[in-house]
Amino acid sequence: MRMFLALVLLALSGLTQAAIKTQEIPYQSTDGTKMIGYYAYDDAIKGPRPGVVVVHEFWGLNDYAKRRARDLAGLGYSALAIDMYGGGKNTEHPKDAMAFMQEALKDSAVASARFQAGLDLLKQQPQTNPDKLAAIGYCFGGGVVLNAARQGLPLKGVVSFHGALATNTPATPGSVKGKILVEHGAKDSMITADNVAAFKAEMDKAGADYKFVSLADAKHGFTNPDADRLGHGDHGGPDIGYNKAADESSWADMKAFFKKIFG
Repeated sequence: MRMFLALVLLALSGLTQAAIKTQEIPYQSTDGTKMIGYYAYDDAIKGPRPGVVVVHEFWGLNDYAKRRARDLAGLGYSALAIDMYGGGKNTEHPKDAMAFMQEALKDSAVASARFQAGLDLLKQQPQTNPDKLAAIGYCFGGGVVLNAARQGLPLKGVVSFHGALATNTPATPGSVKGKILVEHGAKDSMITADNVAAFKAEMDKAGADYKFVSLADAKHGFTNPDADRLGHGDHGGPDIGYNKAADESSWADMKAFFKKIFG
């Protein structure tokens, strides 16, 4: 009997997993960059649902970013992992990743256009409710979604996970329209105490509706299970590390945040 029940549960699990549909979608930014989006949604859900943009870490559009899109699809969202570097490129070499990131950020207008192109692509999907949009980002991507919020893009909210807080385009009073959730590692050596203080002061001055969560014992990259390998591998990686408790806590915070902003 136990074996029978186990097989039934396994079969049901397989059916549930099969309901998550994924596809790669080519698109282009106004700066001419050709990009590849990774789209995921639950085919068992009928009709439009809230849409969430996922912005990758400085490694690029890798399997981790795509996994997060599938995770969001499993929660009932229309999710698109966008490509900020072009061509869907990604790497595990820190020097290459740094070069990719610096190239993407050297012109803030270009970076904004690339994010906007991804957001427009998500809105075009028939599964997406264009009036209920949000964005999440990791590391480099956290900074990208925070900048989107600073610019007042039509997002109900954004979530930054171990994201960059500094910016060359700070928010101004009234510019932030959506709500902001920041999930920050208390032991993140890449984000200084001055960065944190400046971000909070900026948000307060702008009158933004934000929440800043500091997670004990968490380093930069705390959500990514590959962070330990990437941080201490053969490539002389950065000071990052996975923290299961912080990963799960921050994801739970995000789920509660989305329920609040989407109703």
